[in-house]
Amino acid sequence: MGSSVHVKEAVLVTPFEPTPARVLTLSPIDSQLFLRFTIEYLFVYRASSSGLDQGVITARIKGALAKALVPYYPFAGRVRAQPDCSSLEVVCRAQGALFIEAMSDRFTISEFEKAPKYVTQWRKLLSVYVADVLKGAPPLVVQLTWLKDGSAAVGVGINHCLCDGIGSAEFLNSFAELASGNRGLAELRPKPVWDRHLFDPVRNPHDYSVSHPEFDRVPDLCGFMNRFSNERLAPTSVIFDKISLNELKTLAASTSRPSELSYTSFEVLSAHVWRSWARALNLPSNQVLKVLFSVNIRNRVKPSLPSGYYGNAFVLGCAQTSVKDLVEKGLGYATTLIKRAKDGVDTEYVKSVVESVGESRANPDSVGVLIVSQWSRLGLEKVDFGLGRPIHVGPICCDRYCLLLPVFDQRDAVKVMVAVPTSGVDKYNYLVRNPYK
Repeated sequence: MGSSVHVKEAVLVTPFEPTPARVLTLSPIDSQLFLRFTIEYLFVYRASSSGLDQGVITARIKGALAKALVPYYPFAGRVRAQPDCSSLEVVCRAQGALFIEAMSDRFTISEFEKAPKYVTQWRKLLSVYVADVLKGAPPLVVQLTWLKDGSAAVGVGINHCLCDGIGSAEFLNSFAELASGNRGLAELRPKPVWDRHLFDPVRNPHDYSVSHPEFDRVPDLCGFMNRFSNERLAPTSVIFDKISLNELKTLAASTSRPSELSYTSFEVLSAHVWRSWARALNLPSNQVLKVLFSVNIRNRVKPSLPSGYYGNAFVLGCAQTSVKDLVEKGLGYATTLIKRAKDGVDTEYVKSVVESVGESRANPDSVGVLIVSQWSRLGLEKVDFGLGRPIHVGPICCDRYCLLLPVFDQRDAVKVMVAVPTSGVDKYNYLVRNPYK
């Protein structure tokens, strides 16, 4: 079958005004091996009711990108390893971000009401895939695709070494406000802050008594890695509304100690998905499993980070247990593991992570691991380029990373997207929709 997306234009967009020419050092947290990839967002918008033609909207978005690259000028630079390979840096010479305009003769807005049929179904909505983020590629790629029914998709790729989810969402909202005309450059809030020196190592990692299970290796007792490499993954998408989330909280509380009855939606939903995933995969009872998730540390360190800090400001929370305990001990047990892992992150913990990744280049393993990433509280649902709010927010490719996503017009609802090995997908879909089973 021929390509359903045809590129009309691909051009480097440089900052609207002169920007500093310098080399900026990234922090040890930015430089971690597991962050050397591209965050890929997909926003889908209904056909414009504003009466503006596609040419006007395209010009506005392209012009807004040039303006956004003034305060966020590192996004127009290039990321590379430092000469001694100890860390990463950004060469800022206003080299530019990549803007692509494309047309689709097949995709319509109804395509995005359910999970894609296969992992890469929406890949062409961000045509440039950067395999190595340190080889001179633009750290920011924006693709505006006009769909068959007049709707629009905006695909965005951002080098994860430069920013985390919160930082990228702040950038995207500023970029969108410039495109819609809601704000001018001088009015953007928050003002972006670089300040990567705030995570400079201060002492020897052996001075800390904090354990980091996220970096420990566990035995692969069941060919776990081969299964995820060799078996086709089937994307899934399930929406949990406020009633469903409250039911999960009630179920978790009913199987918990009285001292640990207060759970967040993130904690119970992550635990429920983790248990459903583990049960669906039919793993050996003694296989050790982990769920990894990011913990925002902007206000967990003292002093707290300045507003507008858009670098990576998270550490990995890690809950760990055996398949047997995860399955048999109920939702309350799994939720408590996640809650405790999250609550254990404080200033001392963060400093020990910075030292560990800086000195030993510690890196999380993938055996027995489910990674959960919360995109539902980043503000991505507000990204309006003058086309209204997006009716769909998600990844370009739905793969083995589990994403918690916002749901259009349902403020308290969460959409869970994850791709599961085909042999377990039917059981996973059943279990995740039936928490009392």
